[in-house]
Amino acid sequence: MSTLLKDIYSPVFYEKFSAIASEALPSFDRQKFISLLFDENWKKRELKDRMKHTSAVLNQFLPKDFEKAVPVLEKIITLIRQKDFKETSLVFMFFPDYIETYGIDHYETSVKHIEFVTQFTSCEFAVRPFILKYGEKMLQQMHHWSLHENHHVRRLASEGSRPRLPWAMAIPELKKNPGPLLPLLENLKNDPSEYVRRSVANHLNDISKDHPGVMLAIAEKWKGNGKETDAIIKHGSRTLLKQGNPEILHYYGLTDSLTIGIEGFKILTPTVQIGDALSFSFTLQNNEEIPKPVRIEYGIYYLRQNGQLSKKVFKISERQIRPGEQLKIEKKQSFKIITTRKFYKGPQQLSIIINGTERGIMAFELA
Repeated sequence: MSTLLKDIYSPVFYEKFSAIASEALPSFDRQKFISLLFDENWKKRELKDRMKHTSAVLNQFLPKDFEKAVPVLEKIITLIRQKDFKETSLVFMFFPDYIETYGIDHYETSVKHIEFVTQFTSCEFAVRPFILKYGEKMLQQMHHWSLHENHHVRRLASEGSRPRLPWAMAIPELKKNPGPLLPLLENLKNDPSEYVRRSVANHLNDISKDHPGVMLAIAEKWKGNGKETDAIIKHGSRTLLKQGNPEILHYYGLTDSLTIGIEGFKILTPTVQIGDALSFSFTLQNNEEIPKPVRIEYGIYYLRQNGQLSKKVFKISERQIRPGEQLKIEKKQSFKIITTRKFYKGPQQLSIIINGTERGIMAFELA
């Protein structure tokens, strides 16, 4: 069995899907549908390309009028639900792509269809072209969705309007001015669904990258609202915390790092082979007579292709250290080959970070 994500679009999946599509649309030609999908370029197509190709091929079998195609699509989705298809929602992301591609000039119908489809598979990417084209009108719709009874629709309100949604098209105006989004987030800060609250936290983290002051103001405004809201603030502050932003560190009482002593900082693997792990250890001690909250992190200064070093911060833990308490830390950082980072052989560096302050740095070699 293939482990490639793109192979969720398999012959077995399309056979099952086309059988249901033919129930919803009697004129649907199953054999032709599958033959058009598996064209001469199929094996070269990656996940997103296969998704968009599925949307384009499906369009050839639907009514050409988008207004007439939507009821057919909703009938297909209803049948999929009834038949317990047992596939992840990811495989059906061609439904949102269809709306984005063919429904952009049909605002009213598309908005209603998005609301229906996102309860089946998320439309967070599909709504972004509508925000770009319809501006305030679409943002008002997102505000309306933030009060919806269904948690998938409420999440869409936050996730679809994120200024920096990964792998999605940018919305420059929202990156420049997140103000129109703040009432929407207010509606969701006490949402009963963790799925929704996590989106709100990620949304705040996006805002913090361009407007740290806005994030800090929200943190002060929401402080003490409840443990769930406090968790949103904490997760939404993660970039500011990794950056050592003094205001957010003060907000969490993570100050006076110099009263926490560091001893025995050692790199146990001064030469690391690509595929292995960097091992290091150190000991912390609270030199004050009161308990101290401490955020323990480390930074890896990765060697880049241009010969410069680029730091990435990793969290170890956050806790209280009692007066005089010693805390031994032993940690490993993997250098296993991954698709999201390319490693370059040569000198690299490791630093220890306590309450946002870099306290020690040592070199190691990646071979």
